[in-house]
Amino acid sequence: MQEKIGKLKGFFHENPEVAVAFSGGVDSSFLLYAARQAARRVKAYIVKSSFQPQFELDDACRLATELGVEAEIIEVDVLSDPNVSSNPPRRCYHCKKRLFSAILEHAANDGFRLVLDGTNASDDAGDRPGMVALRELSVESPLRKCGLTKSDIRALSREAGLFTWNKPAYACLATRIPTGQPLDERVLKRTENAESFLMSFGFSDFRIRTIGEMAKIQLVGEQLPLLLQHRREIIAQLRQDYQAVLLDLETRDEQ
Repeated sequence: MQEKIGKLKGFFHENPEVAVAFSGGVDSSFLLYAARQAARRVKAYIVKSSFQPQFELDDACRLATELGVEAEIIEVDVLSDPNVSSNPPRRCYHCKKRLFSAILEHAANDGFRLVLDGTNASDDAGDRPGMVALRELSVESPLRKCGLTKSDIRALSREAGLFTWNKPAYACLATRIPTGQPLDERVLKRTENAESFLMSFGFSDFRIRTIGEMAKIQLVGEQLPLLLQHRREIIAQLRQDYQAVLLDLETRDEQ
């Protein structure tokens, strides 16, 4: 672990002025912390879009404040791009290209020549569309470059006292909608509202997928009793926006 940390410090020694694409998730939070500790100048850029739930934006702003890092919120209308709103197989590529192009523009205006993202060594780069977009835009991923895995980052975040250390992974709201089903504000907002409602009961690491006009709940196995305990309330709330509420019996920890 110490060797990896040494490499990360060396990265910031070689690149003392950095802009961090900051989502408020586990990885980008530790990246921002590490940059704050080792870089000479750092600024966080937080994108606000229809694909991001409010709690993620709140978490990002909270952590930037706690670390004493200057942060800028950039509003991006991702749904105005038909390559995104039509929800094609490579939606993530077009979305990442749009979001990071906005970050690069703002960072350049502030005098930053290098933009970083929180991709880690556990992430399977392969030919993932979002990763391709980052490579094309020359966005650097120092956590991945230094060999830091997700478990490394959680352990180091806990040691650093970051409240994000045990935060569940959270993909954007658009990932709840099947490829080919068009994306709009209504579909995304009802997903956010439904997931926020379940969070209020203490659910974590879950998803509410959309199947046409139906909601499919995916939970980890240990939280099934909690669902049964609040089944009637959940159905009553979700039926306000969905025609039916389904439960995926293949739990998330079995998939």
